[in-house]
Amino acid sequence: MAQAESLVNALKNVLKARSVTYAQLAKGLELSEASVKRIFAERSFTLERLDQICGLLEMQISDLARMVAEDNPAPVHLTREQEKKLVSDSRLLLVAVHVLNRWTPEQIVDAYLLPRTELIRLLAQLDKLGIIDLLPNDRIRLRVAPDFSWLPAGPIQQYFRDQLRNDFFNSHFDQAGEKMIMVSGMLSEESNAELQRRMARLAAEFLKAHRQDLTLPLERRHGNALIVAMRPWIPDSFKRIKRRDA
Repeated sequence: MAQAESLVNALKNVLKARSVTYAQLAKGLELSEASVKRIFAERSFTLERLDQICGLLEMQISDLARMVAEDNPAPVHLTREQEKKLVSDSRLLLVAVHVLNRWTPEQIVDAYLLPRTELIRLLAQLDKLGIIDLLPNDRIRLRVAPDFSWLPAGPIQQYFRDQLRNDFFNSHFDQAGEKMIMVSGMLSEESNAELQRRMARLAAEFLKAHRQDLTLPLERRHGNALIVAMRPWIPDSFKRIKRRDA
């Protein structure tokens, strides 16, 4: 309903900007002015009627959609409260992560021991949280931007960070698709800053590849995580014997 209301409001703005009255619109549609007013008041537009109105205004429905998108840009982050809600329910988080990666309800049910009735309940929660629109026939429309990411140091990142300590690094990183590089040395502040800029570019490349691959069939996509970390650091065992004045 929110999307429909936004489209109607955008259409009203076009009529106002072009000084087109309901009476003039009614004449072009071969309807009474009262009928046109009722359509706008009740937002009872059929797709055909909306197309007719756009035609009279010499525009496309896609132009209206673009106006709505520009006025209501999709968020690139969730709020902290939204992330807290997801973290509080592991099943809700699982469904959220997968729909954000363009999984369909059918694919989620096929992959997990999750009854469809339970899945629909969780999808309805995501709709209520404003993360998706749950459409007829259980179709899903995301309400986040293509370059969406979790809040830096937010509840989701903290959740996955806790998981990483116990799970992610529990590997020899010697299988196909796995790689770990660890190097250490002594760097100047300038070199440290330059390497951090390169790390940011690498992260951007990862997200670019993720967006491109969303168009591929699910069987060609696999969950991946990339961690590149750097900070001034020495092992605790070294710290314990380090001179205080060194």
